[in-house]
Amino acid sequence: MPAWYQDLPEDRAIMKTLLPLFLSLVAIGSEATAQEAECARERAAMVVTIRGHARSYASVLGPRGMSERVMQAMGQTRRHLFISERSCSIAYADTPLSIGRGQTISQPFIVAFMTELAEVAPDHVVLEIGTGSGYQAAILAHLARKVCTIEIVPQLAEAAANTFRNLAYDNVSVRAGDGYAGWPECGPFDAIVVTAALGHAPPPLIEQLKVGGRLVMPMGSAYATQQLTVIEKIGPDKTTTREVGLVRFVPFTRSRE
Repeated sequence: MPAWYQDLPEDRAIMKTLLPLFLSLVAIGSEATAQEAECARERAAMVVTIRGHARSYASVLGPRGMSERVMQAMGQTRRHLFISERSCSIAYADTPLSIGRGQTISQPFIVAFMTELAEVAPDHVVLEIGTGSGYQAAILAHLARKVCTIEIVPQLAEAAANTFRNLAYDNVSVRAGDGYAGWPECGPFDAIVVTAALGHAPPPLIEQLKVGGRLVMPMGSAYATQQLTVIEKIGPDKTTTREVGLVRFVPFTRSRE
């Protein structure tokens, strides 16, 4: 011990108080580390599953399947932080999950598939309609320069904005409101991803899409099987449309105002 140190009773009392707290923090840290390791394993398994599903869509994706950029984004994004149930086995199962208020977080393969179809490049500005928990926007944020996302349920928009803030997704902006009109101030957009079903593509979204850009959305009736559709803007007033697969999404919700 240094010459100046004195083992005073009050020092021992402080140590007696702090030691259990220190040990509990160590235990919490170890538990968190173990959970992150488990989540990493489940996330890696999820990526393998997505690659397997992609082989069934070779006619759409080509023989290479999903791009490595999309697969890396899926492998890096911690889906368990975007749902209330933080269980890793639940979070990384290839299935949609309820996030409350009649909304869902999409199946991971569908998230990857729609992202792939959008063909997002590093310098792109992307619009998402239907923020939900924020998971799809987080995937897009790994790939694009800027992501603007709109959610009609204010509570979900606020929760997603807080999640983006806490996880330092600095290139994501959230707006609460009706996504049908898009977000002109944030655009024009290189890609638009709509995560709710509607019988047609909203004209304002087509207008805000850059020439050469793509809009990916489920088209069809609510609470029925829909067609996942890719609309490409090939000229100022000209688009092409193709259907790439059957999906089932919640309906596109409009403001009553």
